[in-house]
Amino acid sequence: MSILIRTQNLAKDYVTGDIITSVLKGVSFEIQQGEFVSIMGSSGSGKSTLMYILGFLDMPTSGAYFFEGLDTSKHDEDRLAEFRNEKIGFIFQSYNLLQRTSVLDNVLLPSTYYVGGDLKKAEVEARKLLERVGLGHRIDHRPNQLSGGEQQRVAIVRALINNPQLILADEPTGNLDSKSGEEIMDILQDLNKEGKTIIMVTHEQYTAECAKRILHIKDGLIISDDRVGSQRLAVNGDFKK
Repeated sequence: MSILIRTQNLAKDYVTGDIITSVLKGVSFEIQQGEFVSIMGSSGSGKSTLMYILGFLDMPTSGAYFFEGLDTSKHDEDRLAEFRNEKIGFIFQSYNLLQRTSVLDNVLLPSTYYVGGDLKKAEVEARKLLERVGLGHRIDHRPNQLSGGEQQRVAIVRALINNPQLILADEPTGNLDSKSGEEIMDILQDLNKEGKTIIMVTHEQYTAECAKRILHIKDGLIISDDRVGSQRLAVNGDFKK
């Protein structure tokens, strides 16, 4: 497998007046194409800041971040925005769906910003993916007509619509009951088996163990990098819900 992500002494400081808060303090690791990695840590450990940097939503204060072998510091904001839209799919704890927009249009939103994208083909793909996660009958509904688990499935399909290299999931089961959370982890595990690289931020041990590797972060430093002996399977193991 090729290396998709490499960081070297990644640091991030936030400055408020005369106060400097160091959130990341020299983080180095590699993630290969096709891995499923959990980043675990308590609130304030730096895990979300690290994910934002990996997703080009924030920039490090120092250190280096290489994506597909390219030094991301060499690119301007416009190029990083293209990377973000074309190569990365985001799944957020709060779903981040447009409440007055249909399920289908929410899924298609990234495609409207995809340079060279074909919206007609994207719509065909969106309908296929929504059927695949059991939401074909909800395609014209609005998010407020869906359960939390259904909204998170919509968010997953939206993350997939541009066929990204990397899926970043920030506490994807944090707002869900246990059954819905298991269903979401089933989907992420199946996507990983199909070759998708997934990085998931979580504070839940059980959720983290659904990945194949766990990076533990504390006080802005990686304190351990563990392989999960055998990928824990969620209860149902079926992509179609």
